[in-house]
Amino acid sequence: MIIDTDPGHDDAIALLLALASPSELEVRAITTVAGNVPLSKTTYNALRVRELAGAPHIPVYRGCGRPLVNELVTAEYVHGESGIDGPELPEPSRGAEQIHAVDYLIETLRTTPEPITLCILGPMTNIAAALTQAPEISAGIGEAVMMSGSFHAGGNVTPAAEFNVFVDPHATDVVLSSGVPLVMMPLDVTHQAQATRPRVEAIHAIDTPVGRATTEMLRFVERYYVGRGGFEGFPLHDPTVIAYLIDPSLFDVRPGRFSVDLAAGETHGSTGAEWHLDDANGRAALGIDVDAYFELIAERLAAL
Repeated sequence: MIIDTDPGHDDAIALLLALASPSELEVRAITTVAGNVPLSKTTYNALRVRELAGAPHIPVYRGCGRPLVNELVTAEYVHGESGIDGPELPEPSRGAEQIHAVDYLIETLRTTPEPITLCILGPMTNIAAALTQAPEISAGIGEAVMMSGSFHAGGNVTPAAEFNVFVDPHATDVVLSSGVPLVMMPLDVTHQAQATRPRVEAIHAIDTPVGRATTEMLRFVERYYVGRGGFEGFPLHDPTVIAYLIDPSLFDVRPGRFSVDLAAGETHGSTGAEWHLDDANGRAALGIDVDAYFELIAERLAAL
């Protein structure tokens, strides 16, 4: 698998969960994209999280610094100026690779002897750019599992749009239209996965550098959510992608045909779905066993 990401607190926890699960997941590389914060910060954050996980051998490739068409929108108001404000993360012992992430994706997916899973945790700019430049690489993608969209839950950056899609809806459109097998983790499911105080305390009880850093991440970012719209904790969005690949039985996943609204106006970047069609272009998770999800996270982080 290749993880495409824009860390981000929940991206960081997703990376830790993936790197803590070598029995199920082989992380080939991490590619970074602008999203929660600008590209220089998302790349630095990926390097620091990789160091925290004790995995400096995993290569990190720096990707696209702006969306395909729109101007970049970031989310420091949630994640802080660094993108992962709160914990003191270790300095990286190794930097990013010199090859651009899009070039890496094209070369790897073009030549892979077996299909690779793409885990897309941020805006889809890198993936769309690679598919546009080299459409034949779709044959090298076994599945694209992505945290994106919202069908019934409303938006989290506008009333209609989920952040990752809103930042680069044109890239989302490319990926949804690519014919690649898709699994979406929309806000409908991630909003159920709230890191309530008892769940945060269970992670704090791990009492390791990873456990303490994860606790500090969650305590920092919860300030934006708790008390807003009925949230009792930060909704842990991106780790749902990794949890699905470890144990898909945690999720209620349904087939559908998914699309994105590119028109200017209030619905720009919103996602739509038609369910139970013969020509579905993917599947989306609408339900989750929340307690088992957080138990999985705590169990795996304790192993790092």
